[in-house]
Amino acid sequence: MLAENRRPRENFRNKPLMNSDKIVIKKIRAFGFHGVLPEERASGQPFLVSLEAELDLAPAGTTDDLAKTADYAKIAELTKKIVEQKPPFKLIEALAEKIATEILRNFPQIKKITVEVHKPCAPIPAEFDDLYVAITRHR
Repeated sequence: MLAENRRPRENFRNKPLMNSDKIVIKKIRAFGFHGVLPEERASGQPFLVSLEAELDLAPAGTTDDLAKTADYAKIAELTKKIVEQKPPFKLIEALAEKIATEILRNFPQIKKITVEVHKPCAPIPAEFDDLYVAITRHR
């Protein structure tokens, strides 16, 4: 191979890949009163929320500075607070939408958020392993 046909190798060590960094929190547990049926709204039930937040983690990774990332403890706390809020939502779709909206509003570093709201005790006439909605929102 001729030298003029060779391309120089790029140094990717200091270049983060676009949209490849994520903070993932799986199945935050919280008790809420969301549901269409009166008994769901009266007795409540457990909910599990999984989050996948896309953001550039290079500033935090290269400086070891919490202020340069989205604090996952605060993300989890906000999510739990929304699940436990009253008045409750009828639909888990609305709950997921509220979680996504508030995360994007409170954490400007996050460019894209995927929210899964699991309802393991949903009153449906069938045995099931899991029931959830998943939404993705971005700036």
